[in-house]
Amino acid sequence: MDHATSQVGAPTRTFTQLLSSTRRGARLARLLTVTELRLWGAPQDLTERAEHVVAELAANAVLHGRLSGRCFRLTLVLVPSAGRLRVEVTDPRGDVLPHIPPTDAALDPLRPGGRGLPLVAAFADHWDTVPYPPSGKTVRAELLNITTSA
Repeated sequence: MDHATSQVGAPTRTFTQLLSSTRRGARLARLLTVTELRLWGAPQDLTERAEHVVAELAANAVLHGRLSGRCFRLTLVLVPSAGRLRVEVTDPRGDVLPHIPPTDAALDPLRPGGRGLPLVAAFADHWDTVPYPPSGKTVRAELLNITTSA
């Protein structure tokens, strides 16, 4: 689903897609993000940051938010006039909330996993988690200070 709505200045762009909760679905989320942002004329640096954020959030949705027979959803909202891209990944597991491990644990190079959310925090200007009724959650990341040629 891709549509633009009229506003002052460049139009808001929105993309939403349900994806299978598999590694293939997570990879497709990353590829769709790059494709959509390029079609919208987003700057290369924004596209690269968003690609990393989506890769991590989609991987987390598949690894930690998966329920048998349920998909995850990717949503991109580009608001050029506000200089903002919002990335949302929704999964059905509202009982499993993301958190960044303590600083000392994040520095341990032998520790398996746990590096995704620190990367999201580094690439995004802000991220948070909100409930998605009835039982899911949405992890949102905002990337700011962007310009588009759209």
